[in-house]
Amino acid sequence: MSPLVLEPPPARPPVVERFNGRTPPLPPGGGGGDDDRREPASNRPRLDNARLAMLFFLVAETMFFAGLISAFFVLRLGAPVWPPPLQPRLPLLVTGLNTLVLLASSLAMVAALRAFRLGDGRALVERLAATAALGALFLAVQGYEWARLIHYGLTVTSGAYGATFYTLIGIHAAHVLGALVWLAVALVMAARGCFAGGRITMLRACATYWHFVVGLWPILYVAVYLV
Repeated sequence: MSPLVLEPPPARPPVVERFNGRTPPLPPGGGGGDDDRREPASNRPRLDNARLAMLFFLVAETMFFAGLISAFFVLRLGAPVWPPPLQPRLPLLVTGLNTLVLLASSLAMVAALRAFRLGDGRALVERLAATAALGALFLAVQGYEWARLIHYGLTVTSGAYGATFYTLIGIHAAHVLGALVWLAVALVMAARGCFAGGRITMLRACATYWHFVVGLWPILYVAVYLV
């Protein structure tokens, strides 16, 4: 007599709960189980730390200069006469030409970055040097004009007119000087081939800051010299 063999009951189909008469969709894979399916990774480029830090810095600088310009307009609108009598007038023509010099330096910086993308190290050095030379020329002309204004009697102690002028324009000149120092370091690094292999983070940050101080100057020129 053969032994009795118990067969397992037939497998039942999985019970799928229905909500409002509809079958819910299957959950996607990659939820921590043994399923090999994974959600596709995002292809969006991430903002690196250097760009993020530069973004915060430029936002702070923008707010700083916005506060200075606002204070300048408050003092100016509160004055009965602007400029005050017996005070020297600002050099509009020379400063206007000097503005073109600074704008040309920004174009030279754009050409420098283009040379880097093309892999032309010699052109990169030459165009960075041209940017620095134009920036230094801008500061030299500004210094010459300030010396003339001081000789004619416009000083920091000449009331709100002189104080606001030297504060706004002087702080911007200090920013241009800081950008020139940064640019000089980038120029030395470019001459030594430190940017080879695509390491452009420092150079890109320098260019961004340079464009910022250049773009800020026409606003100051219109607000302080022309309006």
